[in-house]
Amino acid sequence: MDRVAVVTGGSRGIGRAVALRLAQDGQAVVVAYGHAPAAADSVVTEITDKGGRALAVQADVADESAVAALFDTAERQLGGVDVVVNAAGIMVLAPLAELDLDDLDRVHRTNIRGTFVVGREAARRVRRGGAIINFSTSITRLSLPTYAAYAASKAAVEAISPILAKELRGRDVTVNAVAPGPTATDLFLDGKDDATVERMAKMNPMERLGTPEDIAEVVSSLAGPARWVNGQTIYVNGGAA
Repeated sequence: MDRVAVVTGGSRGIGRAVALRLAQDGQAVVVAYGHAPAAADSVVTEITDKGGRALAVQADVADESAVAALFDTAERQLGGVDVVVNAAGIMVLAPLAELDLDDLDRVHRTNIRGTFVVGREAARRVRRGGAIINFSTSITRLSLPTYAAYAASKAAVEAISPILAKELRGRDVTVNAVAPGPTATDLFLDGKDDATVERMAKMNPMERLGTPEDIAEVVSSLAGPARWVNGQTIYVNGGAA
């Protein structure tokens, strides 16, 4: 029986790389997306053209009815859920003194409420031997100016994950968070000039940005063979923090 993975934010960036990597690993993949149906469909096509199984489902991760329907679809069409990767997230950058509180609410709705909503459904449905993988950020350690709203939301993810791991005692389901450093995605690159990108690339001793595939490699391990890693935040940043 194939393992089945639900990947939120699976249409673009790190989520897309994770969906493709888990499919390469032999998992059937539900590509959950918010606002990019064409991008999600392209991920599904890339997986199915290589002989894998995948489908795209629209869902607002902060909407409990939409997330329940997402899991219903995974169970109905693919037979169940073994892995949940909660890669959906948004980022708004501004100095705290200038932060628009509506933006703060929007970030927290997706990044915190979304983690609770997806995690709650995952805790109810993931089969034995499964894995739940949330996304934090290395900014929680780097403490870069303008990142307060985003870092605060991701610090909450780091608090949630080990607690859920303990709440699932006896279920043989692991819960971990992955905390990427600066990674070459549209989300990261948007609004940054070349000098800023270059400076951030050199923050780690590898002197480069991470790639989505670098992050997906770690998720692949947590989603399959790494059964003795549980309740942890794994920093994937080339040694930046």
